[in-house]
Amino acid sequence: MDPTAAQQTMTRETRLRLGPVPPDPDFADMAEQTWRLLGDRFMLRAAGDHRFHYRRGHGVTVERGEGAIVADEELWLNGSVYAAIACINGLLPIHASAVAHRGRVYAFTGPSGAGKSTLVTALGGHGLPMFCDDTLVLDLEGGAGDGQVACLPGHKRLKLTPEALALTGAVAQERVCADLDKFYAVPPAGDVGAVLPLAALVFLEEGGEEAFLPIAGAERIARLQDDHYTAQLFLAARGLDRGALFAHLAALARRIPMARFVRPRDTARFASGVALAAEYVKSCDSSD
Repeated sequence: MDPTAAQQTMTRETRLRLGPVPPDPDFADMAEQTWRLLGDRFMLRAAGDHRFHYRRGHGVTVERGEGAIVADEELWLNGSVYAAIACINGLLPIHASAVAHRGRVYAFTGPSGAGKSTLVTALGGHGLPMFCDDTLVLDLEGGAGDGQVACLPGHKRLKLTPEALALTGAVAQERVCADLDKFYAVPPAGDVGAVLPLAALVFLEEGGEEAFLPIAGAERIARLQDDHYTAQLFLAARGLDRGALFAHLAALARRIPMARFVRPRDTARFASGVALAAEYVKSCDSSD
């Protein structure tokens, strides 16, 4: 399959128009700050009666209620709405930030606040360009027939806290929004816009000494059971029962090399951890 087909689909399906959302009784009773995914349709109702409606083949309609916060619109469109569209179109979004090296993607995942964006930004100082921030979209059917998983390049701008900006030395741009203490930032080594295969998925953990450790056996499946909203959207789109979900995760675990990166959350040791991560990425490439 053409590895760029999924990217073309997302470009087409995320086309945007402003105006009243189409009337749909299945979404009429939704409260603010909730979402609902039904078949090929998705609705998000944000604060201030700010509505985002998607239907496959029809793109996204945004309706701004009287209390809608327009400044937050980019966050919704690039977050839940984009992830829902990916899921409805057969793709898998995961909660991860990533860098690229020699035509492959190295992704770092973990709960919110684990330092994914900060690490990826700092790796730019070692010559590793950013591939995505916060959400990595996988095309499980878009590889070259060799079992590799294809990754779609990032659709979000890099966002960092003031602390992360200070740690990484990244160039800050405008504030993301009034209610979020984060700023858009420039990736130090730029970013990559091509569809690339996934080389490794690394889970960030807090610990005493910096180390990359392999993940094997049943733990690989357990690691993929995320409760992030991207995973919730995927389950809603696929309608998987417990057995089908296990089969999906087991198949995915067999295809994705995994490791865990243990390091202390100590700013004095941040640089040494980043150096080890850069060495890991570059040694993975050279060992193939």
